[in-house]
Amino acid sequence: MSTIELRNDQWSKVLEFLRSCPDLYVGGEVDCKRYIEAILWMARSGAPWRLLPKHYGNWNSVYKRFARWCDKGIWERMHQYFIHDPDMEYLIIDSTIVRAHPCAAGASKKTVVNRPRLLAGAEVGSVQRSM
Repeated sequence: MSTIELRNDQWSKVLEFLRSCPDLYVGGEVDCKRYIEAILWMARSGAPWRLLPKHYGNWNSVYKRFARWCDKGIWERMHQYFIHDPDMEYLIIDSTIVRAHPCAAGASKKTVVNRPRLLAGAEVGSVQRSM
C-alpha cells in the first residue's frame, strides 16, 4: 500500500484539535504528523503493527503511543470533533470495518480426508506378523 500524507490544511485542523486537548502532549509537529499518518496507514492497510513502513517510525513506538491515546479517549474525541467536517472525512477511521478470514464470509472450507496411517517401519504390501 502506498504512503499516506495529510494535506497542510488537514494537518492544521488536526493540530488545532490536538492542542485543544489539555491531557495530551503533542510534541514536535513533524513527528506528530508522521505519527498520525502512520495510524492512518495502519487503519487503511489492516496490516500487523510489525509491517509498518520504516519511514513512519519504529512500529513499537507508534503502537505504544496509539495505545496511550486510546486509553485517554483521544481517537473518540477526534472522531466526534471532525464528524461533520467534509474536508476531514479522509481522517475519520471507520471502526465498523473489520477484516475477517475468508471462511468467516462463507468461503468453502477445505476438507481433509482421514486415511489410516501405516505403522512406523511397515511397508506397503507387507504382512503383519504376530508374536
